[in-house]
Amino acid sequence: MNILGINAYHGNASAALVCDGRLIAAVEEERFNRVKYAAGFPVAAIRYCLKEAGLTLADLDHVAVPRNPYARLATKLFYALRMPSFARERIRVISKFTGIPAALAGAFESDPAKIKATFHRVEHHQAHLASTYFVSPFEHAALLSADGLGDFASSMWGTGRGNRMHIDGAIAFPHSLGLYYSAVTQYLGFLKFGDEYKVMGLAAYGQPQYLDAFRDIVRFSPNDGEFGFRLDLDYFTHHKTGPEMSWAESDKTPVLGKMFSDAMSRKLGGAARLPEQPLEQRHRDLAASLQARLEEVYLGMLKRLAAQTGAKAVCLAGGVAFNCVANGKIFDTTPFEQVYVHPAAGDGGLAVGAAYYVWNQLLGKPRSFVMDHAYWGPAYTPAEIRAAIQASAVSQGGYTISELPEPELMRRTAGIIAEGKILGWYQGRAEWGPRALGNRSIVADPRRPEMKETLNRRIKHREIFRPFAPSILAEKTGEWFTRSHPSPFMNLAYSVQPDKRDKIPAPTHVDGTGRLQTVTREANPRYHALISEFARQTGVPVVLNTSFNDNEPIVCRPEEALDCFLRTQMDALVLGDILITRP
Repeated sequence: MNILGINAYHGNASAALVCDGRLIAAVEEERFNRVKYAAGFPVAAIRYCLKEAGLTLADLDHVAVPRNPYARLATKLFYALRMPSFARERIRVISKFTGIPAALAGAFESDPAKIKATFHRVEHHQAHLASTYFVSPFEHAALLSADGLGDFASSMWGTGRGNRMHIDGAIAFPHSLGLYYSAVTQYLGFLKFGDEYKVMGLAAYGQPQYLDAFRDIVRFSPNDGEFGFRLDLDYFTHHKTGPEMSWAESDKTPVLGKMFSDAMSRKLGGAARLPEQPLEQRHRDLAASLQARLEEVYLGMLKRLAAQTGAKAVCLAGGVAFNCVANGKIFDTTPFEQVYVHPAAGDGGLAVGAAYYVWNQLLGKPRSFVMDHAYWGPAYTPAEIRAAIQASAVSQGGYTISELPEPELMRRTAGIIAEGKILGWYQGRAEWGPRALGNRSIVADPRRPEMKETLNRRIKHREIFRPFAPSILAEKTGEWFTRSHPSPFMNLAYSVQPDKRDKIPAPTHVDGTGRLQTVTREANPRYHALISEFARQTGVPVVLNTSFNDNEPIVCRPEEALDCFLRTQMDALVLGDILITRP
């Protein structure tokens, strides 16, 4: 049985294919059209998934879409009557989702009548919960989804047992932790869709001096029987202007309108920062206060969830589940002993969630798959890699190009990193989700304090305060971090052991934490071998890892890796078995 999941007409458009309960392929549209967080209909992603499985549209039994325009219809009608522009947007959205069978057929120049699949509309947050629980290793777990908005809800919680989920509650529009974080992110001068992670990094440079103000902005009473929270809407505009993002069909870049009111500026002591203005200590303190209040509410919800369910494991999804700083505090502040956050916890992961919702929840099929790695995107053959190199300027400009057996490749490559040089590392299938996890990564020496600034200035061309991640051999985690619970998808931040901080200063954030990736031999044998060889040469079982890109989506094809290598100041590049070094 073949089930195609499609996240369409929303940011992070994506597709995933599940065959007889096993995930075959999953990828975001941005990897193909090179538009970050691309919205619209994921034509290229769907084509890739079917090609990877050797299927056609006629072979599909089910198509699952993580959007139900009719969910919470009464609430939608209430706001539509108050906001005519929102009513028009609702009609546009419903028409697009009604037209998905035709859009799918059009992507393959096929007759819609030839598609025999049954189409399913899965509510947004139920797809989020399915995306994490049904691929987790847990037989019983508490479930929480929290993001900006989807199908007029911002949060949902419940339990999973066996092959079934039970939904216990949800928080409806206009109250939203995700929209709260986004609104203050805009106030701090970070206006692009998806900039919240920048503010999370900035928060470590400040103190929560404004926490009392944020406790007024987001109200939460974890001890009086309330599970949820409420926004003081005086500080926001989304309940008046409509919550939908927009995008131009020409480039698919999602855009959010202004979400904070003038009252927020008065509450926080001044006008909003403009993007071109310098960051002051006040902005850092506001970011710290924003983060601290999010943690109070989010972790408070998890404490209540643990008390309600009695579960020792929790599965998380939604954009808020990317807040690795908050996730890293779950073990210290809640009774949960195990945490699972899959690699595409945001809206890109809805494609997987919708497909597994159909397989497990609707069809009642037993669970037989655990997502223990993230490598579900395209791979390219050695012949394709050689052809890309031959067509690139590296074949003509004095670069050294060597095809090496694996032991020699590991020795040479680890040596390059240990010398303080910067390496592009391109292997196998592309990662699913926004994190580079050792197949489309830039790798550097974690022992050098200057490496963070070097990478931000020379390669990434981004804000100097933004941190990088440590990739560590999983078996060494407890020696270098204060926690040893696995973090294979870089969704948890732990404190670095105090006696190790001076040994890996480059990926250690200013607050002493690292957003780590634990690497096992089973999940990624070649990346594990590289880190092992670096440990043999240096005594440090950690490398600095950042995504292989430069203000663009993570590279997908070898041609994109070569282009990024050439236009930045990387010192060396590994494509499969081939090592390329600069003159």
